Amino acid sequence: MSWLKRFIIGKPLDNEALKDEKYSVFWGLPILSSDAISSVAYATEEVLIVLIPAVGVLAFKPLIGISWAIIGLLAILTFSYRQTIMAYPGGGGAYVVASENLGSYAGVAAGSALAIDYILTVAVSISSGVFIISSAFPILLKHQVLLALIILGVILIGNLRGIRESAKFFGVPAYAFMFAMMSMIIVGVAKVYIFGKVPMGPAHLLGVGPEPLTIFLVLKAFSSGCAALTGVEAVSNAVPNFKDPAPKHANRVLLLLAFIVLCLFGGISFLAYLYHAVPLAHESVLSQISTQIFGHNFMYYFIQVATMVILVMAANTAFAGFPMLFSLMARDGYAPRQMTQRGERLSYSNGILVLTLIAAFLIIIFNASVTRLIGLYAVGVFISFTLSQSGMFMHWLRRKDKGWHYKAAINGFGAIVTFITVLVIGNTKFFMGAWIVIVAIPILMAMFMKIKRHYKAVAEQLRLKPEELGALDFSKATYRNHVIVPIESINRASVRALRYAKTISDNIVAFNIATNEEAEHRFKEKWNQLNTNIPLIVKYSPYRKVVEPLLDFIESYEEHNYQPGDMITVILPQFSVCHWWQNILHNQSRLFITRNLLKHKHIVIATIPLQLRQDQMVIEEAHQKGMESFDNPQKRSS
Repeated sequence: MSWLKRFIIGKPLDNEALKDEKYSVFWGLPILSSDAISSVAYATEEVLIVLIPAVGVLAFKPLIGISWAIIGLLAILTFSYRQTIMAYPGGGGAYVVASENLGSYAGVAAGSALAIDYILTVAVSISSGVFIISSAFPILLKHQVLLALIILGVILIGNLRGIRESAKFFGVPAYAFMFAMMSMIIVGVAKVYIFGKVPMGPAHLLGVGPEPLTIFLVLKAFSSGCAALTGVEAVSNAVPNFKDPAPKHANRVLLLLAFIVLCLFGGISFLAYLYHAVPLAHESVLSQISTQIFGHNFMYYFIQVATMVILVMAANTAFAGFPMLFSLMARDGYAPRQMTQRGERLSYSNGILVLTLIAAFLIIIFNASVTRLIGLYAVGVFISFTLSQSGMFMHWLRRKDKGWHYKAAINGFGAIVTFITVLVIGNTKFFMGAWIVIVAIPILMAMFMKIKRHYKAVAEQLRLKPEELGALDFSKATYRNHVIVPIESINRASVRALRYAKTISDNIVAFNIATNEEAEHRFKEKWNQLNTNIPLIVKYSPYRKVVEPLLDFIESYEEHNYQPGDMITVILPQFSVCHWWQNILHNQSRLFITRNLLKHKHIVIATIPLQLRQDQMVIEEAHQKGMESFDNPQKRSS
């Protein structure tokens, strides 16, 4: 297993290697921007899914206007997050900004919303990637869930191998996608306006839809298209992952991200308008457009594969952001402390594993359906956008640095626009699944606050005041120790436990539970052969229970013998087998005993191990010594 682990994730890295595990602009762009960049593969389609059934071919004119509104919102967010990066170079994005400027509850709300967004990013992106490739290879349509889980496993391994290796592993395909999309946009526009091609998309079969084009319908389509903006916050969350000067490199990546999304999302929406592509159950809009432009040649399949890979990489953006977010929340006590620990390859491996498990659960529950998952999407991220922008607005009001009026105006305007967007998304997508996220955020907040209270209570109970430290006198600090040794039978393990007990106390008692009278008689007979003055108590258990009588005895002993300054040590003999599967063959009563004894303040639990050798080796040695009783039941019982 150790060899397999080394093969999969590589050799451990020391702490000094962390400086080499940072992003440059070239590698940071595909890793941290792939979520936003990949959204262009399905954002246009999601807008059309809302408009086409309602208004038919009339959907293509408002598509352009909605696309421009989304691009305008992207510009606002880009300028706002540039200020966040410079003001908070330690990373954390919305969580840190909201915590410091709006209070802990706002910070936890932002963290909860971002956590949900990252989880949904993984589920939606992988599901969308699988659908794209299934459009090109229909034989895969029946196996989308399995394919999605396999891809998720590959991403997991790539991220466990560390930041630098995951950047190289996932970086090149991102640039391939950008090249593929720009090629399709340029060739597609040229075919219409230079070569005079007349598009023959499936939309020519549609008439005018049954519904009028209303403001509510436009807002609903806008909310679906806002999926193109998810991932913008990832750069500000992961500023510490960039090489020095980190804020400068992060800002460059953010600007490049905005420019690329503007070109690709605007270009694909324009192509959908030109080529009249409509959402179909068996083929994506992107597949229809590329078919009309290139036919089913190499470029068509190159676009489909590149799109699938970038959508998979969008999930990788969440794998960069989610562990970083949870490490910061864990540092502040809102998440399990294990989330702050870096793994052998210097990645936050615990956060990576948690994200993988939850995303796999969502993929299975929602059957890897983008349409079913997209209703949950974007609500969380726009809540975090609003809290982040509001926090930055308060930050400039308090600091009043040079040019703070201009900076506060940008963040204030961003807060208003994103808040309006939250209301639009929440209202239009409420019954499509957004209610799940709206309910889940307060539940997550309650969980995080409960974890925080627990850590505060633990710290308060463990804390020693300076005057208490000075008053401690270790020269007189001794405990009167009572030792109880539960013994199942007289063997090497139990004898080692008894001998160890003699080294730590003179006040020892051995305790045995007999499940029948014959067993009690045999045990006492063998005990009498031991050369020991340790008193023995044998408890007869007519109902064949073992753990409960032992716990009753220990609690009774504590009640009648404990005095202030005393400690009771329970020594549990335990043998260690050679293979993991052999543990199944032996009872695990020690675990139940330990769990119950931990509730007692003055009881110490000690385990005495005895390592056993390989079965075959022991049996061969026994046969050589003439111990036929191994294979003779009559001799063994006698």
